[in-house]
Formats: sequence, C-alpha cells, structure tokens
Amino acid sequence: MNVDNTQSQMRKGVLEFCILSIIRNGEVYPSEISDKMKLAGLNILEGTLYPLLTRLKNASLLNYRWEESLSGPPRKYFSLTDEGEVFYQELATTWNQLSTAVNNIINANEPEL
Repeated sequence: MNVDNTQSQMRKGVLEFCILSIIRNGEVYPSEISDKMKLAGLNILEGTLYPLLTRLKNASLLNYRWEESLSGPPRKYFSLTDEGEVFYQELATTWNQLSTAVNNIINANEPEL
C-alpha cells in the first residue's frame, strides 16, 4: 500500500474547507490563498487551486471581482457569498466532529506511559 496516495487523499479532503476558511477572513487573490496554504504546510498547485475556485464559484459559494493591477494584468479577488458562509459553517461543524472523533480514536489507542 502506498502511503503517499493515502496522504494525498487526506489533503484533498480538506482543501475546500481550508480555501473557504482563508476567503472567509476577507477578499483574497488566488496567489494569497496559495501563500497562506503554503505557510500552513499545505502546498497547493495552481492546477488544483484554480479549478477548485471555479467549482466553488459555480456552486454560488464565492463571488469575485476584477481589480486593475499596477504590475500586470487585472486580478480576480474572491469573497464568500451568504450561501458560502452557510456552507462553511456546515463544513466547520463536520470538521470539528470528525477531528474530535479521530483524536479520540487515536488517543484511546496510544500506549500508556
């Protein structure tokens, strides 16, 4: 069994939640999302990020606006919609329940010192 594949699947499972969490803190440009993910230890490639942002926008969870840039092409800034906020809250509840359950299982199976 390949541990890299399992690790990759675990990361993919939380990407949407992490991206929505970053955007929830304020309007953000995709490279800022990538930088914040990297700082947290979750590297995300543009080839993964942009399709995810498009999917979230098409699901009415995100809005975007264009802003002219002084140093290149216009930039697309993303923000959460009201529907996106509700979706985020549902994911946060699920994450808290799931992480608590997993930690309970892991800690219950740790050898006592």
